[in-house]
Amino acid sequence: MKKYLFFQPEKCSACGACALACMDQNDTDVQQGERPFRHTFTLEGDKGDLHFYSVSCMHCADAPCVMGCPCGCLGKDPDTGFTLYDTTNCIGCHSCAMACPYGVPTFGPDGKMRKCDACMERQKAGLVPACVKVCPTGALMLLTEKELKAWQIKEQQKKAEKMVAGQL
Repeated sequence: MKKYLFFQPEKCSACGACALACMDQNDTDVQQGERPFRHTFTLEGDKGDLHFYSVSCMHCADAPCVMGCPCGCLGKDPDTGFTLYDTTNCIGCHSCAMACPYGVPTFGPDGKMRKCDACMERQKAGLVPACVKVCPTGALMLLTEKELKAWQIKEQQKKAEKMVAGQL
């Protein structure tokens, strides 16, 4: 069953809890220069309005990093659709990082690629990814394809109701 790490920016406060949970879950050693898999940041709009974001691997449907890896370390999980990796054969060439339009792949002290795997071990144990679990505002969710489509329909209906009421 295909799944999505879904992010609602209007609910995000950029508190960083998701990034900290990710670092803890993946034993990221930032003091040694390792980059966390998830980042939060704030952008200021044209009118001084603030927009908050939490980003990690986009788990692209047609992931360029998978095509860029000459060793076959990256692949799409047939069940969930997440982009997963096995660095057994990784040669640390950085081809995956160069192919990724988001600059997601990082490299550990061993020179091998690392990236968000949507906490696949947690999911196999029936748990949600660490970032989703700790998000205090519910901005991050793990949704199945069916749940995502239902959410999108609900949001479209809300928008249509607001248009009819003259609120948009």
